[in-house]
Amino acid sequence: MYSKTNTTTLIGLDGKLVEVESDITSGLPSFNIVGLPDSSIKEAKDRVRVALINSGYKFPAGRITINLSPADLKKEGTQLDLPIAISLLASMGVITLPYEDYIFLGELSLDGRIIPIKGALAMVIAMRELGFSKFILADANKDECAIISDVEIYPFDNLNDIISYINKETSKSPYHVDLSKIDKEISYPYDFKDLKGQENLKRALQIAAAGNHNVLMIGAPGSGKTFSAKHLPTILPDMTFDEKVEVTKIYSVMGLLESGHLVNERPFRAPHHTSSEVALIGGGHSVPRPGEITLAHKGVLLLDEFPEYRKNVIEALREPLENKEINIARSQASVKYPADFILVAAMNPCPCGNYGNPLKECTCSFNEIRRYLNKISSPILDRIDIHIEIKPVKYEDLKDDSKSKSSKDLKKEVVLARNIQRERYRDEPISTNSELNTNQMKKYIHLSEDVEKIAKIAFNKYNFSVRSFNKVIKMARTIADLDQSDEISQNHLLEAIRYRALDDKYWSN
Repeated sequence: MYSKTNTTTLIGLDGKLVEVESDITSGLPSFNIVGLPDSSIKEAKDRVRVALINSGYKFPAGRITINLSPADLKKEGTQLDLPIAISLLASMGVITLPYEDYIFLGELSLDGRIIPIKGALAMVIAMRELGFSKFILADANKDECAIISDVEIYPFDNLNDIISYINKETSKSPYHVDLSKIDKEISYPYDFKDLKGQENLKRALQIAAAGNHNVLMIGAPGSGKTFSAKHLPTILPDMTFDEKVEVTKIYSVMGLLESGHLVNERPFRAPHHTSSEVALIGGGHSVPRPGEITLAHKGVLLLDEFPEYRKNVIEALREPLENKEINIARSQASVKYPADFILVAAMNPCPCGNYGNPLKECTCSFNEIRRYLNKISSPILDRIDIHIEIKPVKYEDLKDDSKSKSSKDLKKEVVLARNIQRERYRDEPISTNSELNTNQMKKYIHLSEDVEKIAKIAFNKYNFSVRSFNKVIKMARTIADLDQSDEISQNHLLEAIRYRALDDKYWSN
């Protein structure tokens, strides 16, 4: 007897519809799954067989064929356990009523329990876009999936309860979640008011937050580079609901989602400098998996000891820094992952860390310093908007009791600047100054004659590339937005230039 159920498999973050066809015919007992299943799906044969037996059903003795359609699409994931079992039960005549409107997602334990899966939210979103609105899945996946309000989520603990529901022996209402209860309150352990000294760095980080600009910090060990970077998320605007769903979907796919909660805080990722290219960018042997740059989506990626990363790892950042996404091609699949993050790169000025330090003498030779700094190529430097040098904190700064702006105060100014940008670009597919392309810059940024003269002088003096010069103009626009100014003044441009003048000290030949 033939039957069919619907489910999905993930290719990257996108779900593809999979029809699970089941057929039982007479012949020697066998159980075959065809349609390009991976090893986790091939193992489903044993899980499904034992789960059915332990749930009280006699496993059929005939020739069983399970086809996963479309047959040319590689399938992976244990979420196919449940749809395989349901399709088989329908072929056995245990399920007698229509169930084709449902998408089934769930792994089976040997006693018939429904086990939660990775990527449930991404799967529900993908199938919703294809017109499906009813989902049967594990009880432990209900909260993450129920944040999509216009679908019906039916969570279950075991296989027998699902069968009773489908056969209308029991009734069940769709599960709904109160978003206010699953939103965790944002609480940061850091506050800019507790960061003594480094007022220039605080200003640079505020500009980065206001315009979504990348930052490179250069300074001696112990000057506060890493500690300051950890404060950046405290002044970023709160994520919108759509951004929360987008980030939650990524963490769901990676199995990093805390059960019952949206990802409410902007991500902060700080991979070690020994991380591989695959770990940072994403990839894998078959279907590529997201890397740290995708886990940092809509948040902050801190790369401490920047020159200590392998050369190929650093250079792999070129595309995502420019395009805010990463395309990974493998023999089995080609996927696109989002990578819209603020990069904060921190580095010492030399191998010993004391080049330019007024408190300690540098022991490095000129050639050692050159080799160290040249680990960061010009194309990477061009893609990082703000370059700032950090001097060691003085004792007087530590004892300074004068009140500096708190993260709450800085965040208010950042939000105002972001709102200005959002309104300015309301007819464009962008929302921050850092995203402006050349044509959009011509449309939205106009320099007065006096400001244009300063820009020309700076371009020639510092030998800016076109990309780095455009970064300066975008920064100037962000600084003007922080001042709530419609026009870019000379002071705005001069401050932006100062954040690129550091190249002349460290990387000029």
